[in-house]
Amino acid sequence: MLQLGQYNTLKILRDTQVGLFLGDGENEEHDVLLPNKYVPKEFSIGDEITVFVYLDHEERPVATTIKPYIKLNEFAHLKVNYINKFGAFMNWGLEKDLFVPFKEQARPMEIDKRYLVYCYMDEKTNRLVATSRTNKFLSNENVELENNEEVDLIVSHITEAGINVIINEKHKGLAYANETYEDIKPGKRMKGYIKQVREDGKIDVYLRKVGVEAIEPTSQIILDELKANRGFLGLNDNSHPEDIKTVLKMSKKSFKKAVGNLYRQKLIEIKENGIYLV
Repeated sequence: MLQLGQYNTLKILRDTQVGLFLGDGENEEHDVLLPNKYVPKEFSIGDEITVFVYLDHEERPVATTIKPYIKLNEFAHLKVNYINKFGAFMNWGLEKDLFVPFKEQARPMEIDKRYLVYCYMDEKTNRLVATSRTNKFLSNENVELENNEEVDLIVSHITEAGINVIINEKHKGLAYANETYEDIKPGKRMKGYIKQVREDGKIDVYLRKVGVEAIEPTSQIILDELKANRGFLGLNDNSHPEDIKTVLKMSKKSFKKAVGNLYRQKLIEIKENGIYLV
């Protein structure tokens, strides 16, 4: 059975003037058209092909080989293409825009602006729609996450407290501003690490590994910077934390650990004016 809003691996059943018809070969009611413009240069009847399936302008299932910016039951940061009397229509990388009804807008959307939205199936219309009222699809109850566990993050929004994130498409979390050393924008997908799951249900996260495990990748950042600057970096233990943050996007504590690691491996020399690559 076809899954709207998801990738489907289907068989090529027949070639027609308008494109290839795909399906499972058992139920013709589930056959779907892959228009000519998406047909691969080489194919054979019976081959399997992975396609994304959604509804076209006439509300019929259609297949495409284009990768959308968002799938069913996912979050993404999308731009509004236009607005009419029914709601907003967002660019999700496909020919037909993704609809956001007015009632599903946390605040009135504006053309050309980006918003974090969640894609879901409207049970009344059986259509894929989006909502910026994302909190109802997130829960911090019964969280099964361990400290230092690697997780997938989506940046939701940024406040004075720090960077608000969505964890594994399920939970809300926060990376504190004073522990963040990168220029990060809403919508960015990245890896993160659980700092702690608090008793009140809130989840704190790191955007980088901490402790012993963090030394190696941080050391590589310093090595890359040295190589890019002819083997010299004008930073040392006496450098101001803001200077280190500006140049390397890391804390002074992480910098000192990384430098110590490189020095022990005899990869650098430390002098009064800075660090030299051996």
